[in-house]
Amino acid sequence: MQSSRILPRHGRFLILAALLVVVPSPAFPDRITTSLNGTWEIGESVGPEEIPSVFSHTVPVPGLVSLATPAFPDAGRFDSNLYIAGRIRLKLLDPAAMTEARGVSRQTRNYFWYSRRFRPSGVRQIAALRIGKAQFGTAVWLNGKKIGEHFGCFTAGFFNLTEAIDWKGENLLVVRLGAHPLAVPLTVPTGTDPSKKYWLPGIYDNVTLILADNPAIETVQVAPRIQTSEVVVETQIHNYGGPRTVALQHEVRSGPQISEKIDLKAGEIKLVRQTLKIPGAILWSPEKPHLYEIVTSTGGDNVVTRFGMRELRFDTATRRAYLNGKPYFLRGSNVALHRFMEDPKSGRLPWDEKWVRKVMGEIPKRMHWNSIRFHVGPPPELWLDIADEEGILVFNEFYIFKFRDEWGTAELIDEFKEWMRDQWNHPSVGMWDASNETLTDRLAEVITAVRDLDLSKRSWDNGYNLPVGPDDPVEHHPYLFINKAFEMADLEKMTGATATLPHPTGHAVIINEYDWLWLQIDGSPTDGTRDTWSKLLPGDSTAQERFALQAYLLAGLTEFWRAHRAAAGVIHFCFLSYSVPYSNSSGNFRDIQSLTLEPHFEDYMKEAFKPLGVYINFWQPKLVANADQRFAVMMVNDTEHPAGGKLVLSLTREDGTELARSEVPFSVPAFGQQTYALDLKIPPLAGKCLLTAAAYDGGDAEPTRSRRHVVVRED
Repeated sequence: MQSSRILPRHGRFLILAALLVVVPSPAFPDRITTSLNGTWEIGESVGPEEIPSVFSHTVPVPGLVSLATPAFPDAGRFDSNLYIAGRIRLKLLDPAAMTEARGVSRQTRNYFWYSRRFRPSGVRQIAALRIGKAQFGTAVWLNGKKIGEHFGCFTAGFFNLTEAIDWKGENLLVVRLGAHPLAVPLTVPTGTDPSKKYWLPGIYDNVTLILADNPAIETVQVAPRIQTSEVVVETQIHNYGGPRTVALQHEVRSGPQISEKIDLKAGEIKLVRQTLKIPGAILWSPEKPHLYEIVTSTGGDNVVTRFGMRELRFDTATRRAYLNGKPYFLRGSNVALHRFMEDPKSGRLPWDEKWVRKVMGEIPKRMHWNSIRFHVGPPPELWLDIADEEGILVFNEFYIFKFRDEWGTAELIDEFKEWMRDQWNHPSVGMWDASNETLTDRLAEVITAVRDLDLSKRSWDNGYNLPVGPDDPVEHHPYLFINKAFEMADLEKMTGATATLPHPTGHAVIINEYDWLWLQIDGSPTDGTRDTWSKLLPGDSTAQERFALQAYLLAGLTEFWRAHRAAAGVIHFCFLSYSVPYSNSSGNFRDIQSLTLEPHFEDYMKEAFKPLGVYINFWQPKLVANADQRFAVMMVNDTEHPAGGKLVLSLTREDGTELARSEVPFSVPAFGQQTYALDLKIPPLAGKCLLTAAAYDGGDAEPTRSRRHVVVRED
């Protein structure tokens, strides 16, 4: 439900209709928006101007060409040089396969052509087409007239249809997409990810026909100011006619409004900034995701914009995140959506509202997550709308995982501007993330050029580069199991201190990836984790044994990173991804269609992410029988309310029989941390046992548990 832009002025849009002829129309102030989603016809070509004479396939919009009927052979087959290099590094390809080019297309076509017909549902002075997201490069024809091109693969493209539209009859709309990343100029970023094999084109977000009268509203940005209970509203108006004075009006639904007379010259584009008080505004948070709507009108056009009153910032002095002025500890997981969309099992699921709502709402809430990071690549807008409604903070990463020197700085600046424009009214979008694990000085230049455009003043993550702003956080990916010498017992002497490679920093740190333990959906190791699992479970092991150990270790690492309070956020990688024979990583679902999490993962990680966190700082494989043992149990409280109750440490047999027990009262202040020492008398017997620390907060029947598998042996 973001604001719409009729005709962006960036030079990267080729607008063939230089002068707009305003069609006479009665004064109808309401904008008409018509969805053009649905089944389109699709064809293919080698050349860029060869519009097919016959469209013999169909494809859903939004969606990818992999969903076409009948299927196109080899669709999406493109080996990037990053993918080739990764396969060589894993000794899965001969070094001779390496190429200096961006990649190698493994298909004969260069372009796909989408086609559909429509009739306008009314007559207005201006007609525009919005294509939410499409790759690779978009060109539009209407009724045989070429309208323009948009190279961006991760942002909305807008096309002025006014001179070509038939207001009374049927219109033929044709959209051309590149079939692979080489179909756009080398200066254009088309995404980089060393782990992706297929680069599937498609119109993967909504397509909308926009009809409006003059003057048109091109953009609306609503930025909250929670301290003063007001919003700053910035509106860009385009006057396609002669000089005029209009009343620019904003009205919060069932709330305050403001109106201002605006003088417009002929053809003028004007940016107007206003402030609107919202007395007693209700704040947006993951716990209470309250949303507002504001209606903006010029008398000829109107736009409804949804927003939330919330501010998220990071602070270098305390190395913490603050939501609406209070400390806020980020807990969550990753969605590698663009990897998932190349998995044949994904199908139409990424555009299924019920399915997406479960991914972005029901499951995170059940797992005690308040945050989701979109790993390399933005999602369709549906995902952010649902995050707004369900209350999930989103860290949305631009599609850069390794930098290409041929990308143009001006092109990147334009694309970042569009990316921000598309998302800045979403209260769920907590921060801009410029790249993943990328080293380049050029992104700092891009961030500096665009950051002031965001009136909400969000922070920026600059990948593995130095932070740009004084309070910008940094990302940390402590993949401990990459080190073959690492043992979980090493955690007992570690402090949780983070050194974000390659630049140690005193800024707030977000751990948004860990640890190298991925398993395919069938329980087999991925290409990237075969060595890890051969060490963890040498010899023959079953899928269930691997799933159980994976969950146990992931939970322990999650408890560890949270307990030491060295990071402002702990975000696991990753619960939704692909599971294909060539994948390095994978997700944590047993069944994608029903979104059934792997049971061991859900059991252990749900405990590890509870707001009241518990961590036994003990990873020795055995306990000495008939001996006294002291255990350190670390606790954290992520909430703004004090926690208190009883902390129970117990040793039980595998059948649940309790062998030893110690209990102490605990008290952890709001946003605080406390460590307790508990003693156990280890019984004089041998065998496998479970060591459990359980914290009961107040009268809660369900505790937070930390568990360790141990063997009791005689010394």
